[in-house]
Amino acid sequence: MDPSEIIARRVARELRDGTLVNLGIGLPTLVANHVPAGLRVFFQSENGIIGFGARPPEGMEARHLTDAGGGFVSALPGAVAFDSAMSFALIRGRHLDMTVLGGLEVDGHGHLANWMVPGKLVPGMGGAMDLVSGAKRVVVAMQHAQKGKPKIVPELTLPATSIRPVSLVVTDMAVIEPTKDGLVLRERAPGVSVDQVRAATAAALRIEGDVPEMTLAA
Repeated sequence: MDPSEIIARRVARELRDGTLVNLGIGLPTLVANHVPAGLRVFFQSENGIIGFGARPPEGMEARHLTDAGGGFVSALPGAVAFDSAMSFALIRGRHLDMTVLGGLEVDGHGHLANWMVPGKLVPGMGGAMDLVSGAKRVVVAMQHAQKGKPKIVPELTLPATSIRPVSLVVTDMAVIEPTKDGLVLRERAPGVSVDQVRAATAAALRIEGDVPEMTLAA
């Protein structure tokens, strides 16, 4: 299975019925394709929409209906559009139950870096700082390593997004929970051993008993 598919399907199991959930740019948008049957989740994008769904079939895209990254989305019955001021009032007012964000690094304290690589041109932080600070729960969806280099590190080497730790990290190899006592390995991907996760992780991991395999959303 494609790594992004593993991550999106596992993150989808964190969704709860009736909640307002922000999906960040890139990999997190794939979560909308894997909402468990029977759940009604209200997806929000900071460009000003609540109630979007998966990408529409080819040829059915609406030119003005996109997520914050410019990707086409569908609108579910009852969807609503509004301006950026309202969107960020929802985020900064702590009305979001959860946000799912991509990541460049997460450190051993659960701090996230996801907005800039020094020396590379970026358009700005966007809503990342507001989302990490304002959402009730922050889930990071990212690959475990980049070109063989661990992305879960003892200390951030990239600019931090927020001083607030994230709630959960889901990668193509593991589910890791930042706690006051460090990073705890909660689950491992199908076919991946605890030793393989440790070898691909630069930060220290706590192992508490048997570590079960992930269950992925259908």
